[in-house]
This record gives sequence, C-alpha cells and structure tokens, in this order.
Amino acid sequence: MLLIEGRNAVREALRNGEKIEKILASKSTHDNTFQEIIDLAKSKRIKLQWVDNSTLDRTSKTGKHQGIIAETADYDYATLPEILAVSKSKGTDPFILILDGIEDPHNLGSIIRVCECFGVDGIIIGKNRACNVNETVIKTSAGATAYVKVAKVTNINQTIEELKQHNIWVYGCELGGEDINKTDFGGGVALVIGSEGFGTSALTLKLCDKRVSIPMCGHINSLNASVATGIAINTIFTKKNNK
Repeated sequence: MLLIEGRNAVREALRNGEKIEKILASKSTHDNTFQEIIDLAKSKRIKLQWVDNSTLDRTSKTGKHQGIIAETADYDYATLPEILAVSKSKGTDPFILILDGIEDPHNLGSIIRVCECFGVDGIIIGKNRACNVNETVIKTSAGATAYVKVAKVTNINQTIEELKQHNIWVYGCELGGEDINKTDFGGGVALVIGSEGFGTSALTLKLCDKRVSIPMCGHINSLNASVATGIAINTIFTKKNNK
C-alpha cells in the first residue's frame, strides 16, 4: 500500500482518476481546498474516514499530511512504449528525461514536478541504486506524479540504445560539454541527469550523442540535481517552443 499525503497530491490523484481505496480526513480541518477534495472523493464514491489529527500523524510517512491522506495501491510504473506513446498522442517530438542514480526522494519529487510543468513525456529511472516513487516523492512533487509517467528499467544503457533506434538524440548533462544554450535540441530529445554524488556513469555518458553543460560563473561548480534538471529542462523547452 502507498500513501498519498498532502492536499495537492491527493487532489491531483483524484482528478487524474488514480485508484484510491480510502481517504483519511481530519475532523478539524475545514476550508475551500479541503472541501474540494472531499467533494471529489464523494463524487467518485471513495470511502472517507474521518479521524483526528493524532491518527493522521501516526499514519503519515512524510510528517506533512496537511489533514488528508489517501490510501492507494503501490505506484504503477509505466513502460518505455507507454512513454513514447505520449509524444505520438500530442503530435510532438519525444521529450524524455533519464535519471542515472538519483537517490534522494526530495530531488526525485522536485524533478517530477519540473517535468510536469514543462511538458516532459516521461522519466526513466534505473531499477538499482535509485530512489523509487514513494510517499515523500509524491508529496514533494505536489501531485505531479499523477500526470508524469515514470518507467523503471533494468538497464539504462540498453534503454538509451533503444531510444536511439527511435531517432531520439541523447544528451548527457555534465561538466565539460557544449554550452546548453548553444545546442539545437531539434527532433526527439532524451536528457540524462546523473546522481547527486557521482554524476553520470562513464559508460552511460559515452553512449550519449552529445555532452551539454550549464554555464556558471560562481565559485561552486556544481548544482543540486533537481536544480540542474530544472534549468536544463527549461532551456530545452524554451528552445523547442521558439523554433
């Protein structure tokens, strides 16, 4: 069982038709946003259980339930063909993010939120040495997990080879590459972001068609993974939409 915690996350899960088994709602919380969630749950005939805040505190895994927790099945990961089908349905070139070893759930949640805001078709994560989509990820994403497909693959490098067969160019975001602001990003794009501590693995970086870098001028030459992803994704989004 997976818990969806917080108002935005629960509301977006309801709006997106996710399979929610039960909602625990605070007896003492009453405002417009809270009532909107309750009305949505009732319209979908989802079981509502009114509880006190101490019960929510004990149940919560994030410590930030905001008076509402939804119980659902484990996160339903997508497949690579399902992600590729997103751009086909929109009539656009594929726009995919590959995460090579992101382990911090707060980073993953923030990254998913960024991807939802800028129209990324889906995210690919590795099966090993990577954070899964859990309660903290869902809460941090502010509900974006309800809209962005995430695929968990056994071998990222094999997946990169498969993406290339679909005429998708793979870009590794690492130091020492071409200025990301000067890169074309025409056609299908897959952007690789490495882990928080070690960056992108050498073999994965070697498989990329091009290495791109975010120009910086400060004394610290590295960015938090979610911040770097946000800058890179926004840059690609802007370039694609200004063509």
